[in-house]
Amino acid sequence: MSAQPLLDVRQLHKSFGGLHVTRDVSFALHPGNRVGLIGPNGAGKTTLINLITGALAPSRGSVWLKGEDVSHLPQPKRVQRGLARTFQITQLALDLPIYRQVELAIHQREGSVNQMFRALDGFHAVRDEAAQILHTLRLDILARRCPVELAYGEQRLVEIALAMALKPQVLLLDEPMAGVPSGERQVVLDALDTLPADLAILMIEHDMDLVFNFADRMLVLAEGALLAEGTPLEIRCHPAVRTAYLGAEA
Repeated sequence: MSAQPLLDVRQLHKSFGGLHVTRDVSFALHPGNRVGLIGPNGAGKTTLINLITGALAPSRGSVWLKGEDVSHLPQPKRVQRGLARTFQITQLALDLPIYRQVELAIHQREGSVNQMFRALDGFHAVRDEAAQILHTLRLDILARRCPVELAYGEQRLVEIALAMALKPQVLLLDEPMAGVPSGERQVVLDALDTLPADLAILMIEHDMDLVFNFADRMLVLAEGALLAEGTPLEIRCHPAVRTAYLGAEA
């Protein structure tokens, strides 16, 4: 394991007036980590992710990426430094072909998105990289279709493809199974297996079977604070977690 984490969250705290939503949360992700973040509705999971990505500014505490304090950087700057996120609800251009969206994400990463004097098809390396990403996620047969034409599970795959086009070192998966019908879940599960082995992933998910099978380490959030941290087995056996969050599923 690398001595320096890719993502280092240090005592993050967020208050809205007198309401403490995130309470001094600290944890780290190293290359190859697969970490699950669970907790009931209202535990503060989305607020925590918004603090990490820069959508919200912390009341105190800091976020470090690869040894750099990025706490005051906007979201695009954090993306450039290797942090990407998918969302609970897909945020796709519904009427733009999939391959174009992936190409545009690569252009965004490379800083070439505004070079409109060149036809997009003229960027052969971008085109080839987009095709490889789509092939890896088994989206190549759908490449020229638009998200509006796809099943919801396939839309979630497109979202993962867009995240991968940014070449992240840290990926935050925000409920990848949210809204995906049971018949389409396997395609998302298969896609998760194709993600690079050295990618550090934090998965927020309500599907206990999925997150416990995916993660090698678990974080449990309760009322904005970390209640427990450990292996999936340790979390399953943790009395407070069993009682408060997993219930019969434990």
